[in-house]
Amino acid sequence: MKALKAFIVPSVIGILALDNEGKIIEKSLFPRNPIEIAERLERINSGETIYELEALVKRLEKKGYEIFVFEDLSLARNIHERLGVSYEVESPSSVARFFRKNIEEYAVKTQFLKSTSELPRLIYDVSIEISRRSVRKAAERRDFLIVQAVETLDDLDKTLNLFANRIREWYGLHFPELSRLINNHETYARLVHDLGERKFFSEENLRKTSLPKEKINKVARAARASMGADLRDNDIDKIRTLCEQYMNLLAARRKIESYLKEMMKEEAPNVSAITGSILGAKLIALAGGLENLAKMPSSTIQLLGAEKALFRSLKTGTRPPKHGVLFQHVLVHGSKRFLRGKISRALAGKIAIAARTDIFSGEYIGDRLKKDLLDKIEEIKKKSLEQKTPKKKRRKRRR
Repeated sequence: MKALKAFIVPSVIGILALDNEGKIIEKSLFPRNPIEIAERLERINSGETIYELEALVKRLEKKGYEIFVFEDLSLARNIHERLGVSYEVESPSSVARFFRKNIEEYAVKTQFLKSTSELPRLIYDVSIEISRRSVRKAAERRDFLIVQAVETLDDLDKTLNLFANRIREWYGLHFPELSRLINNHETYARLVHDLGERKFFSEENLRKTSLPKEKINKVARAARASMGADLRDNDIDKIRTLCEQYMNLLAARRKIESYLKEMMKEEAPNVSAITGSILGAKLIALAGGLENLAKMPSSTIQLLGAEKALFRSLKTGTRPPKHGVLFQHVLVHGSKRFLRGKISRALAGKIAIAARTDIFSGEYIGDRLKKDLLDKIEEIKKKSLEQKTPKKKRRKRRR
């Protein structure tokens, strides 16, 4: 005797079980609420089993049905794992296609709707709700927060550089020698904020700061012999206010950088292990998200950030770039010029593997990838050394 077979068809009106001829065997109708319908359809489309589906299959089992035909493989597997039923996958299903062509009649026949004219409005409302959910889910992706954080860091760096240059130029009118003696922008701004006028740059006051002894003596001597103009107290106060704002921005940058490192360890630990948090975040931002980075070939990853140079090369026929933002990696910019292209290629290959692992499996293999990368770079350096070493020419024997 042939096993009874039921076709399981999810729809906007509910989940229906149909026979080979498209007749309704059993049904689990949804509430007539677009929000609830959208929520159930979203879960079904992601392969999740819902209460209505499980209840429908159990009722069919009691009626003697043994094989259940689905269009979605993941949904079929999930219902098999939960209820242990036999399944088949037919996509597209002829029965399901027939149902969708005549869904208005099925909606009235099941008493879900009073007339066929009500269905288009219901489908429209459900579609809008599904779209709204998709947009909300996309906006909630954590890698998009990484993109915003790293772009904020870039903006802060530009602002901090502008502030630092302005402080040096402004205070340089009063104490021009200090700019030559203090290279670090933060140290410079802190000294100006804490001490103010150059007459307070005495050895006694400077010892209270973090400056080394040799630097203290030089700064104190320069302050005594400075050729800068004398400024009023009001002028110095405004410069000190600017220094205070600079240090506040610097503190905000450090907090965002710390937040970004935590986010990268959480969302892209493998990429972070190879590139570091900041460079990894920049790659994600340039790619438009972690998933986009994972889908890119390593050759594209290698040139991220060098698009202008690449298009210029294609247009003018000049030499193409060997790397983009990957130049910031210590293994690339710390290597000899003629090796940077090969090292960038090896690095991009490992980043591609790391991104795919982060987005699709979540397994941590960062340490192994980093070791493989270092071994590969050593091999590249060894080969280049062998190629550069001239071979000894054999002397021809005289006969």
